[in-house]
Amino acid sequence: MIVATSLCWLAFSLVIRIVNPETTNWLGFLLFYLSLFLSLVGTTAIIGFIVRFIGLKHELVLYSVRAAFRQSFLFAFFIAAVLFLLAHNLFSWLNVIFLVIGLSVLEFFMLSYKKNE
Repeated sequence: MIVATSLCWLAFSLVIRIVNPETTNWLGFLLFYLSLFLSLVGTTAIIGFIVRFIGLKHELVLYSVRAAFRQSFLFAFFIAAVLFLLAHNLFSWLNVIFLVIGLSVLEFFMLSYKKNE
């Protein structure tokens, strides 16, 4: 997990150095948002796993990793979506509130779906 996250951060730094945002097409922006998203997912998953492993020692490692990846995916999507909204001048607190509500509903759905299995 650490190696993959390091490679994602390396890819993100290469995209930052190589891609010019003023002259690039949609592919450059896709590479930027995708590499940022994957880097954030890996970093926050590692942090979340460490916190769960130290704080919740009674939980199995598999459940800790699953929860860490689920929440890191949602967090990284939130950050990338906010940056996308800022880039397209669509950022407003109302949009952020809708985004938080939508991601919260998705998290509650995934938690309840897991319990029903």
